Amino acid sequence: MPKQLLIYETVVPLSAARHQNCFVEIDGRYDFSGEVNSVPLMAVEFPHAAMEYAIVFTGDDSLMPAVILGVRGHENLYLSKTNVWEAKYIPAFVRRFPFVFSTSADAKQLILCIDEAFAGFNREGRGQPLFGDDGKPSPYVDTVLKFLQEFQAQYLRTQVFCGKLRDLDILEPMQAQVELPSGERLALRGFMAVSRPKLKALPAEKLAELAQTDELELLYLHLQSMRNFLGLRDRLAVSGRTDAGNAGDEEAAPASSDNGSGEAAPPAAQ
Repeated sequence: MPKQLLIYETVVPLSAARHQNCFVEIDGRYDFSGEVNSVPLMAVEFPHAAMEYAIVFTGDDSLMPAVILGVRGHENLYLSKTNVWEAKYIPAFVRRFPFVFSTSADAKQLILCIDEAFAGFNREGRGQPLFGDDGKPSPYVDTVLKFLQEFQAQYLRTQVFCGKLRDLDILEPMQAQVELPSGERLALRGFMAVSRPKLKALPAEKLAELAQTDELELLYLHLQSMRNFLGLRDRLAVSGRTDAGNAGDEEAAPASSDNGSGEAAPPAAQ
């Protein structure tokens, strides 16, 4: 089955009728993210993520920040051979798995869902129960729900931030090139970055407004994070996956904001 929402496969609404005797075991492995080369990032995460990831913007009408995980499609260089995440900070998009919100048919209500294809989802009593004997959500699910509600709130704030960037017209298409030990080069495209000249040319009142809301700091964190593209080259060399012939000639699709989930299409590798 094709993956939905980047890392999800079989998403269904969480309910006592279906999941009364089901459990979730979180073992610290992230193999479900092994085939994505970027994931969405909320604006509030910039200070944490900028130290280890290149932060870019993807999409057009549904502009969204994202962190780059690999220089080729279907490749996560932050995942070890044992499926351990090799960075101090893990994006919230990844940490919320296997749970996600969907919207009701009338688009007025958010529905908590779970990916039943997740390896830790089971009916053998391993890990945390999803429902109690009384049919009510377990304390674990209550914690998950609070996390996703906060994620949703930060997603909406991030959309406001991205709307400002679109109105200011300070983003421009960009591509990054990574040179392999063999001398061959991989080009990553399909994303945007802030133009320093355009940013500096903004009227004083616009810059003051960005500074007042701390959004100017976010823009400079984004710009500084672009240096982390160099780290991707090192990760690629360590991984041993340096065959440029495996790089696809893919077209980047626009980022999607379906269900308010903040999913981003991966930048294209060529």
